[in-house]
Amino acid sequence: MEDVDLQALAAKLELLIQRVEQLKTHNRLLLASEKAWREERSQLIEKNEMARHKVESMISRLKALEQD
Repeated sequence: MEDVDLQALAAKLELLIQRVEQLKTHNRLLLASEKAWREERSQLIEKNEMARHKVESMISRLKALEQD
């Protein structure tokens, strides 16, 4: 290979290495984001369940008051 070809190849490799590093960084950010929204989803499901139980309890108490 000529010197010019080697320099062009080295430049392309450097660009590829930079792109790989960018993609790794982006992937880490996406994984962190996914973890955060999964945790938030879990908390929201838990809050929803608590609210549902409270509403069911209130409905039961209201029905009991109606019967009295």
